Amino acid sequence: MKKIVLFTFLAMICQVNTFAENFKVVFYNCENFFDFEDDSLKNDEEYLPGGLRGWNYARYVKKQQHVARVLVSIGGWEAPALVGFCEIENDKVLRDLTRYSVLKNLNYRYIHYESADKRGVDVALLYQPDKFKVLQSKPLKIIYPGNSTGSTRDILYVMGLAGHQDSLHVFVCHFPSRLGGEAESDAKRQFVAGILRNQIDSIRIKCQDPKIIIMGDFNDYPDNTSMEQVLGAVSPEKASNDSLLINLMFPLHLQDKGSHKNSGHWGCLDQIIVSRALDKEKGLKMKPLEAHIFDAAFLLEDDKKFLGKQAFRTYAGFQYTGGYSDHLPVYACFILDD
Repeated sequence: MKKIVLFTFLAMICQVNTFAENFKVVFYNCENFFDFEDDSLKNDEEYLPGGLRGWNYARYVKKQQHVARVLVSIGGWEAPALVGFCEIENDKVLRDLTRYSVLKNLNYRYIHYESADKRGVDVALLYQPDKFKVLQSKPLKIIYPGNSTGSTRDILYVMGLAGHQDSLHVFVCHFPSRLGGEAESDAKRQFVAGILRNQIDSIRIKCQDPKIIIMGDFNDYPDNTSMEQVLGAVSPEKASNDSLLINLMFPLHLQDKGSHKNSGHWGCLDQIIVSRALDKEKGLKMKPLEAHIFDAAFLLEDDKKFLGKQAFRTYAGFQYTGGYSDHLPVYACFILDD
């Protein structure tokens, strides 16, 4: 009788592990995660030994340790399944991060393409191969109309299997900055949002109800034109059965919370957006439809000018402060129900 009870208990444990697996998704703007070596094809002079910022090997290793600590802290007992990055310089940064930091035993793989960004900051995706099997990936090149030499950071597209059977389309983005003014740069972000939306519509032609995760630093807020109208990402409260994309950061935005602080105001520049199919009952799903901002105390410092707290960044202007990033990471929790 005891053997039967023990067997039943072990069988129940196996069922839980098999049919209800956590699948956490993280996005993090690392704030200029450069290596310390010169790349003649990039404008990386600021982040070289002897450069304006005094970047060197010791600071590079400290940055690496900081990024790794953030991911381990968010993951807790279980490593995040997917991690989207922006402001990553190159393959070396990702290789060193996954091989020589505390992440080295977590078996992360990564996908990265060199973009046309003049400074050399790119997007990338880390993934756990036992939870996400990559089938294809490509960079979506961004070339502004009427300007064959004008370009910005790529959008990274990755398609794979979540739990080895559920197709998942992942996009990692870093939209054009607001440098020069929000209004002056707005058309660029709308243009990139249109490229992203066209790619999503192409996926819908092949798959009627695709599962999509979009994450990134969009340099716009959830209710800006590029996000709500061009991309068509609506708030969970406004989502209907006809809504394709749901912006999980919208509720936090409406509560004046955010991942980035500018002139004393927090805002959700970093966002995670999902397709309606992830609100279903089978396969990879999420309930409730919500995202989170990871605001651990070690990521914050006192805001002496505007009061309250601000992100503990690596640089304040050209002054090295030794912090983490000028952005806080965001994440969403999914369940992989095979």
